[in-house]
Amino acid sequence: MEADELATYIDHTQLRPEATANQVVQLCNEARNYGFAAVCVAPCYVALAKESLGPGALVKVATVIGFPLGYHHEKVKLLETHQAIEDGATEIDVVMNISAFKSGKYAAVEKELSELAQFCHLKKAELKVIIETALLSPEEIEKACEICVAAEADYVKTSTGFASRGASVEDIKLMRRVLPNQVKIKASGGIKTFADAEAFIKAGADRLGCSASVKIVTHEQNS
Repeated sequence: MEADELATYIDHTQLRPEATANQVVQLCNEARNYGFAAVCVAPCYVALAKESLGPGALVKVATVIGFPLGYHHEKVKLLETHQAIEDGATEIDVVMNISAFKSGKYAAVEKELSELAQFCHLKKAELKVIIETALLSPEEIEKACEICVAAEADYVKTSTGFASRGASVEDIKLMRRVLPNQVKIKASGGIKTFADAEAFIKAGADRLGCSASVKIVTHEQNS
């Protein structure tokens, strides 16, 4: 795979709590220069990212909702999503309520995600559901994927990058096996090299969340 093709899979990501406005502008410039699929920024920076990319930009704006723990009230997540889309986001990465899921409250988790998906689709946005695979058994990953399908999510995403580990190739293979073709997969967390990125795509990932995006596509060695 060539670097320019790989770039089209990448959500160029800056979600560190100490990230500055200048770093977000730099992120957007890099995304435009390298042809990344999207930038993924904190909700408070969505409007800045939209402005920095400029009108007619091919790079999409993604943001995170209920991040990084997922146990925000469903009304808060919906309000966050409404504001993010109003500010210019067209891709919404929401953290599943992992606590509710672990408690066996599957219907409540599905209802929350379904309402978010309906709202996103009404506003011509896509919903990616972060299930945080590091906290789930293989059987729980399968169940979470089933819930995401029932809720009509557009993507299932592995990780926030704030748990004990990020994505694994095994996670992606399992998810691809149980998800229907129309539901895409985003691998995120710990993707550091070109070889890593290729391995995740080969396993079935449709999008990659990366903070080391420039180093990946330029084959620069990470320190």
